[in-house]
Amino acid sequence: MTVKDRLLTAVVPAIMLLLLGGCSSLPKHVLKEASYVTVLPEETPMGRSVQEQSRRHAGQSGFTLLRSGRSAFTSRMLAIRMAEKSLDLQYYIWEADTTGMILARELIRAANRGVRVRLLLDDNNMQGYDRVLAAMNSHPNIQIRIFNPFANRESHLFDAMTDFSRINHRMHNKVLAVDNAIAIVGGRNIGDHYFAVNPQANFRDLDVVAAGPIVEQISDTFDEFWNGPYALPAEKLVAIDSQHDGAHLEEKLTKALEKKPYPYSLTDDLDKLQALLADYEEAFVWAKAEVVYDRPESIEGESAEYGIASLMTERLLQARQRVYIESAYFVASGDTVANVAKLIDDGVDIRVLTNSLASNDVIAAHAGYAEFREALIREGVEVHELRPDSEEIRKAWSVALGASKAGLHTKALVIDDDKVFVGSYNLDPRSANINTEIGLLIYSEALNAQLAEYMAQGRSLKNSYQVYLNKEGKLRWRTLEGGVLIEYKNEPKTHFWQRFFADFIELLPVQSQL
Repeated sequence: MTVKDRLLTAVVPAIMLLLLGGCSSLPKHVLKEASYVTVLPEETPMGRSVQEQSRRHAGQSGFTLLRSGRSAFTSRMLAIRMAEKSLDLQYYIWEADTTGMILARELIRAANRGVRVRLLLDDNNMQGYDRVLAAMNSHPNIQIRIFNPFANRESHLFDAMTDFSRINHRMHNKVLAVDNAIAIVGGRNIGDHYFAVNPQANFRDLDVVAAGPIVEQISDTFDEFWNGPYALPAEKLVAIDSQHDGAHLEEKLTKALEKKPYPYSLTDDLDKLQALLADYEEAFVWAKAEVVYDRPESIEGESAEYGIASLMTERLLQARQRVYIESAYFVASGDTVANVAKLIDDGVDIRVLTNSLASNDVIAAHAGYAEFREALIREGVEVHELRPDSEEIRKAWSVALGASKAGLHTKALVIDDDKVFVGSYNLDPRSANINTEIGLLIYSEALNAQLAEYMAQGRSLKNSYQVYLNKEGKLRWRTLEGGVLIEYKNEPKTHFWQRFFADFIELLPVQSQL
């Protein structure tokens, strides 16, 4: 037995005994009322307009990309305000910051006017939010359920130590569906840095607005998660405090927002967007599409072969012309390298944009990516990494956020000249095997061209470092700074300890968790 083994044998049981004293358990045999989307598109003016346009396009659905954080936030605001009968929201993260509070207040106001609101949240980032959840859930028109909840409501550490195999699986989906007629699906969670409002760091990210028949499929996936065994009603986990009901919370949110105002003119943004969306013919690209997602039971390892990773791998291997990837956390494997080599041998052009070490908010993910980076480049993949000081990406942000660091959070694919994928699915082992994900696979040459152009902007040397091997086979990073081509010998804009930590993690056997 090694020294490490002896230490683990001696120390871990003692730690476990200490932790068990603070552990709680989840309620057993929870009875919950099943509920489903019951709204028919023709029951609302918005639904009737979408339905009419869909009929004009042979039953296809409409799609438009949400490129900027500002437009993504405004679109969510407008969608909630347009709701007449139902709002279904499914998110991995909902921050208690400016944009998070604004949208929470909008949900309360929608409920006040009679809209049924169902909010399904993953519990991984909800520690400390129980009072807010209880307040919102006390509203008669708001129902909140928590996916795969932590038993201990005070500290997730206890569950992480005693129930890791269960709580390691998370619901990474991001969905907002309105009246079964309009939906937003993509990479953005709810929080300031997804909507270009955070003064320290903001993400380049992507969503797609969907309208028409595809929304009914999206709603079906929501119902499947909502009614499944892993979604527990909030009232079964947290006590409803009558002193902090929805009415009081709306008041508190309004006061809090006076201290954290939204930096853009929301009224102007909403008016412009509403005018744009008034013409569904012009605002949307109409095409066939399919919803690709992991079923909720996949967190127990069931039906993974039918999940999003399997389907997307199949589609990627069918590529004949090009595969463009924009993925925040791009963690390859030996199989990935072999598949890429075969595609490139067949003449497929493969280009990737992912985070640089300097722009990545998860250093462990960068370590996993770096392990196979050189092998991918040797096979012929054009690899780019986002610059944290990308001016082209940051220029759409508020003037007050000019110094804010850029990061990449997009999860999107261009396949050949007629297919695109936008969703929550990263090309990494965690998305493939541990978390649940959702996305839209859209068959459209027009949308394909739009997304390819968006990706080309991200890969521009004004926005990214191109990683390549020099004549000696050494990794190098090149970019344009002030119009001059600059070459870096180490991970750009990083310090020694960042590189050391990333290299250290690369040595650890954690690839499957990244």
